[in-house]
Amino acid sequence: MENTDTIFALASARGRAGVAVIRVSGPQAFSAVFNLAGVVPEPRKTSLRTIYDGEEPLDQGLVITFEKGASFTGEDVAEFHLHGGVAVVQSVLATLSKMDGLRSATAGEFTRRALENDRLDLPQVEGLADLIDAETEAQRKQALKVMRGSLSEKCEEWRVKLIRAMALLEAVIDFSDEDVPVDVHPEVIDLVTEVLAEISHEISGSRASERIREGFEVALVGKPNIGKSTLLNAVAGRDVAITSEIAGTTRDVIEVRLDLEGLPVTMLDLAGIRRSDDQIEALGVERANLAQNRRISVCFLWSRKVTWLIWKLYQKPEILLRKEKVTWRMALVF
Repeated sequence: MENTDTIFALASARGRAGVAVIRVSGPQAFSAVFNLAGVVPEPRKTSLRTIYDGEEPLDQGLVITFEKGASFTGEDVAEFHLHGGVAVVQSVLATLSKMDGLRSATAGEFTRRALENDRLDLPQVEGLADLIDAETEAQRKQALKVMRGSLSEKCEEWRVKLIRAMALLEAVIDFSDEDVPVDVHPEVIDLVTEVLAEISHEISGSRASERIREGFEVALVGKPNIGKSTLLNAVAGRDVAITSEIAGTTRDVIEVRLDLEGLPVTMLDLAGIRRSDDQIEALGVERANLAQNRRISVCFLWSRKVTWLIWKLYQKPEILLRKEKVTWRMALVF
């Protein structure tokens, strides 16, 4: 798909940083480089240039260009690697906005153009979004696998097999009045059965992939002063919740986002479950009951000894059974 307008935007995170990257994509990308840097570097070779707004120098940084068909978006692309000061970025963006034919990119527009120009397919776009949002090692590995085309390759294999099956059936229909030398039905059945089995296998594993993508939620549930907040602090490795010998210390739902063995886990420390005449504590118990009704896993603690045992097993799961730590740590938490 041919886009007539040229877009630009900050491609790195907003805010002060050591380096900021501004990307320009479209038919006038190289013209923008010439206007800012005075020369267009050879494609795929970085060049140190002073960036100007007319006669006024704005910054000094690296400029790199990518030709149409060999860039992220599939269009002519230029990138300015500048110092990441807020004023520097704003001044360069303002200069680009004054050029005819250039406009600020909308959210996700670079990726949309990559999709339109067949540089990425839809699963790869989703994988790219997940990779950017990845917070843990498991999320990163899963997203990178999808972005590199693992799902797309499987879909293409299914497509080829189904086209083969369809072609065989059409041949039988088209030449129904003639004697077809080979019975194609067994091959068609085998092809369709194989595709159905592979798709069913992928669907069966989709729930696990979804949990890695979205993360797990684990609620610590039990009576007051049973050690829920202490266990949360121990797993988190810092004092997240207030602990004391006084029952009913936790009055609200405390959520902590953790990276446990590469898996994203949100642990919820809930108010102790009991009847109470204290209005604030009663509200906390009500919120605890509501939290349990969400689609989460529940770790029920019924004595201090159980809480202590769970923490010790989490630290040294090999004392329970000689298995990989990650397996038993996750089993103990979930």
